[in-house]
Amino acid sequence: MKYLVSFKNYLVDSVHEMKKVTWPTKTQTQNYTIFVVIMSVGVALFFGIIDYVLNLGLEQII
Repeated sequence: MKYLVSFKNYLVDSVHEMKKVTWPTKTQTQNYTIFVVIMSVGVALFFGIIDYVLNLGLEQII
C-alpha cells in the first residue's frame, strides 16, 4: 500500500511540475531543428575531411 501512495504522489508531483514548464514556440522549435541539422552536417563534413587528409598522409608514409 505504501508503494501505491508513493507512486500516486510521484504522478501528482510530475503533473504539477510539467505545468511549470515553458515550452518553445513552433518557430523556436523549427529554428533549433534547422540549427541541429546544419551543425550535424558541418561536423560530419569536418570529420570526413580530416579522415581524408589523414588517410592521404598515411598512404604517403606507407
